[in-house]
Amino acid sequence: MTNLEEYYNKFNEDKRLNSRHGIMEFTVTMKYVHKYLDKLAEETGKAKSEIQILDIGAATGGYSIPLWEEGYDVTAVELVKHNLGMLKAKGTGVKAFQGNAVKLKRFEENSFDFTLLFGPMYHLKTREEQLKALSEAKRVTRPGGYILVAYVMNEYAFLTYGIKEGHVLENIADGKLDETFHVRPGEDDLYMFMRTEDIESLNAEAGLERMQIISPDGPANYMRREVNALIEEQFQQFINYQMSVCERADLLGASAHTVDILKK
Repeated sequence: MTNLEEYYNKFNEDKRLNSRHGIMEFTVTMKYVHKYLDKLAEETGKAKSEIQILDIGAATGGYSIPLWEEGYDVTAVELVKHNLGMLKAKGTGVKAFQGNAVKLKRFEENSFDFTLLFGPMYHLKTREEQLKALSEAKRVTRPGGYILVAYVMNEYAFLTYGIKEGHVLENIADGKLDETFHVRPGEDDLYMFMRTEDIESLNAEAGLERMQIISPDGPANYMRREVNALIEEQFQQFINYQMSVCERADLLGASAHTVDILKK
């Protein structure tokens, strides 16, 4: 069993998505998922049931299942057997398979209209692996289709783990921070942290066109205690705030996550 599998065997993904910061991330992300699904329907003339979605790194079905419930044809791929078992146990019509984002050999070229890559880029720690995953997502997506890719951002990692939790000096000593304070994961670390220029470079090499890049959660992950203390009406206004600012270029790099929206 890999470190990643051990981690997700203990990690409650459903609980994360039901947390306040998870709800914000999901709500804002789904706004843009629907925006580009609607664009795809306009461009292709396809009904919901004809639009084929691939969710790579689907975890326990946080996005796959709601999209299937809306009437889309959804296929899910998940590396971790524990997560895949939980997804299947929910008894939906999502077609779910075990698979690896860097080698989607099960699927032919141009098989899907809309592809989500929401988990794998967090954990692929080399540029070569990241490029393989992005290229595989491109390969299985039809020309004119959309690919949405999620990343965890560098400044969130540095400020949270380095400064807020006090590990900055040991991180420097261990070589996990370069001279520009870009986080460099060690052999046993599970996450890869990105800056906006890293993402743009990957897109250029993969030959993918960006439509938009947004931040689904902004500062919510930095402020979990404060966000959890909000009354429901206050929390709704925080979501409204993030909806309003999620496209702002001056805030993207400092957010916890970004979603890059690409077209093949």
